[in-house]
Amino acid sequence: MNPIWLDAYPEGVPDQIDVDAYASIVEVLQQSCERHRSETAFECMGVSLSYDDLDRLTQDFASYLQNVLGFHKGDRIALMMPNLLQYPIALFGVLRAGMTVVNVNPMYTPRELEHQLRDSGARAIVIVENVCHTLEQVIGSTRLDCVITTQVGDMAPFPRSLAINTAAKYLRKLVPKWDIPGTVPLRTALARGKAQPYMPTPLTHADIAFLQYTGGTTGLSKGATLTHGNIVANLEQMSAWMQPFMRAEGEIVVTALPLYHIFALTLNCMLFMKVGGHNLLIPDPRNLPALVGQLRCRRFTSFSGVNTLFNGLLNTPGFDSLDFSQLGLVVGGGAAVQKAVADRWRQVTGTALSEGYGLTECSPAVSFTPLDRPDWTGSIGVPLPSTRVSLRDDNDREVPVGEPGELCVAGPQVMQGYWQRPDETEKVFTPDGLLRTGDVAVMDAHGYLTIVDRKKDMIIVSGFNVFPNEIEAVVAQHPGVLECACIGIPDARSGESVKVFVVRKDPGLDVDSILQHCRQALTGYKIPRHVEFVEALPKSNVGKILRKDLRAHG
Repeated sequence: MNPIWLDAYPEGVPDQIDVDAYASIVEVLQQSCERHRSETAFECMGVSLSYDDLDRLTQDFASYLQNVLGFHKGDRIALMMPNLLQYPIALFGVLRAGMTVVNVNPMYTPRELEHQLRDSGARAIVIVENVCHTLEQVIGSTRLDCVITTQVGDMAPFPRSLAINTAAKYLRKLVPKWDIPGTVPLRTALARGKAQPYMPTPLTHADIAFLQYTGGTTGLSKGATLTHGNIVANLEQMSAWMQPFMRAEGEIVVTALPLYHIFALTLNCMLFMKVGGHNLLIPDPRNLPALVGQLRCRRFTSFSGVNTLFNGLLNTPGFDSLDFSQLGLVVGGGAAVQKAVADRWRQVTGTALSEGYGLTECSPAVSFTPLDRPDWTGSIGVPLPSTRVSLRDDNDREVPVGEPGELCVAGPQVMQGYWQRPDETEKVFTPDGLLRTGDVAVMDAHGYLTIVDRKKDMIIVSGFNVFPNEIEAVVAQHPGVLECACIGIPDARSGESVKVFVVRKDPGLDVDSILQHCRQALTGYKIPRHVEFVEALPKSNVGKILRKDLRAHG
């Protein structure tokens, strides 16, 4: 498609980035540590790491992998932990050693963990003790040579570390019993690495930085192969887009989304590290009252999240009384931000909620709303610099402006392919080399993209296309609704019919009230035929509502 979106770019944002600005993520890290040595890089549970600490400890861990374990450039190292200070230490240590990070969701079942470790060929894992019992069940069928363990409070000074770890294990019962012979505590690994010289590893854009596994919604998860070049390019794209609207210094970003997920990994961990920001890590964002308590102690300047997190915070007592006077940049992604949530967020915080779009296979950012016009429009904005998009029909032909088609993407941030899956890689790319996202979008005359829905989630009612996002957006605007989700279910008369699951905010909310509300905003075939009230909706680790689980439920 012609880049009609360039006219929408904020002043000063280039249409192309310099893909050669950095040779690797490690070069970005080194430059940032040099510039911001005395400033705070990461903070968690009241304990901080300066950029100087980050520089030193990541070299120690890289030295351990190289000198003590004898691993080599390109070896895969798995990380399985929540947002703790240990995560960036291990992450950047692996990258400094020239090795590849395999991020693992700590909530994985033994089956999911076994698949990812076997598929990636990981040689070592850094794992929080809370989930060692899961690894214990499958370690015998993996290629792991070393298990490096950590406890949640390990980076705190003694005796606070002892108090935190004792409370987690014995008072809160958060650490099930486990027995894996030969494990190495992370603190021991760092000490042993420090005793030997770290040897920098030459890296180029072609070297693999991450095997970032997809959710596996259609089967076993696949590892998106993301190189240093992919991540550096996406950092440059987001820097070009966001830095004009960020503080020159003193950024404090709230990182409630898990760093092992691509959204927070690149945006929060990498981008804010690049600009010398202060990352406030939240280990358990599902405990919303505790999260509000932590925010009460900080004048935070930036926040990233997903629709369900924003909505949950808005409905948590005490959130509306926080100090938002320094909040300047709020980014939503991962799933569609609903108008009802965006409007209320602006009302409560005084700051607009800007929306971006991306996916694991794109490192992840593809498009963003222009930050000089941040108010909610329902659009995911325009393609980022050096990004080309095309909307295609089922016959791989480009559709006209204003017509829906599958969003296809090309750019330096697009993955190299799926790890050891040439067949799956071939399926996901068009003949002319664009990545098929699986999302249906519409582009308007100014180049703004609006995601209609996932291609596989579309409901067909008597031959008419119904997109769940639209139904959910309407239902969510009912004042008695806390959350909702929409699916299609079989219908003998119309092929499929619309069903909506609703979590009540108002205990007195009934089906008739929902349907009456829908009739005012939706045409007949889009109105739900079925409404089911539920206590909660199934969600992924980053808060995406899992429609596939609702379809299984019926």
